[in-house]
Amino acid sequence: MLWTRERIMEDLELIERAKRGDGGAVRALYQRHARRVYAVVRRLAGDDTLAEDWAQDAWLRAIRALPAFRGESAFTTWLHRIAVNSALHGRRSRERRSGREAPLEEHSAAVRPQGEDAVLRLKLERAMEKLPEGMRRVLVLHDVEGYTHEEIAEVLGVNPGTCKSQLFKARARMRSLLSPSSLVPAEGVEACST
Repeated sequence: MLWTRERIMEDLELIERAKRGDGGAVRALYQRHARRVYAVVRRLAGDDTLAEDWAQDAWLRAIRALPAFRGESAFTTWLHRIAVNSALHGRRSRERRSGREAPLEEHSAAVRPQGEDAVLRLKLERAMEKLPEGMRRVLVLHDVEGYTHEEIAEVLGVNPGTCKSQLFKARARMRSLLSPSSLVPAEGVEACST
């Protein structure tokens, strides 16, 4: 979505009203930005249920921190930094818990998606899950969400050169993970020939 000067000014007015306790202004901010926050968190979570939880956490953090918003960056940048940090915090918490929990059988609750698009999406998601966290964040924010390197640097608190380097490495790793040679069956499993 293109953020025009008019929309930015509307956001600033809503923020000021929300800071004064106007619940309608908070709802309006949520309605304007919820879809994009969820999209960012969903791509980092890799799971709808986790994404819903993490997006809700991001909104709670944002509303609590709203009085401290000074407008030094765009509201969308500030909000998405909170969303990314909420997702990263959720991921770390989940990883700590998963070390203490017994894994469920992968196929027990999942229904395999049908169709070429679903298969491709599944391959992409699995490949992205194998990326180191830094590479995955930059890849999602740049290639999927459309952020510039400068915006990503601001959101993640790094310099733009680091973003460019991480993106280059992430793309190379994705090419490697999605190459036909990396999709060969595991040892002991024969490939189907048609």
